[in-house]
Amino acid sequence: MHDRLKEEKFVVALMIRMYCRHREGNASLCPDCAELMAYSIDRLEHCRFGAAEVKPTCRKCPVHCYNPDMRTRVRKVMRWAGPRMLLYHPIAALRHLLRER
Repeated sequence: MHDRLKEEKFVVALMIRMYCRHREGNASLCPDCAELMAYSIDRLEHCRFGAAEVKPTCRKCPVHCYNPDMRTRVRKVMRWAGPRMLLYHPIAALRHLLRER
């Protein structure tokens, strides 16, 4: 099960890095994106479903543990980076899509 959390952390970090690099034009993570990444990974580490057999993806989770501001920010990043994941990281994107189904 730890592989599932590790995979989700990888995908979130990947999407935030893609957004910061391609959308915002930064060579490395800006302070806002670094804060969002740290917050997202912290939320995944403290997920109440982390040890469960069938952990839902965050979008389908019945408990929303993100504060409203961070939730808005991560949605913005994922809406931009999600479709582009198929081009840049197709295997990670397909795994993530299959887990949501």
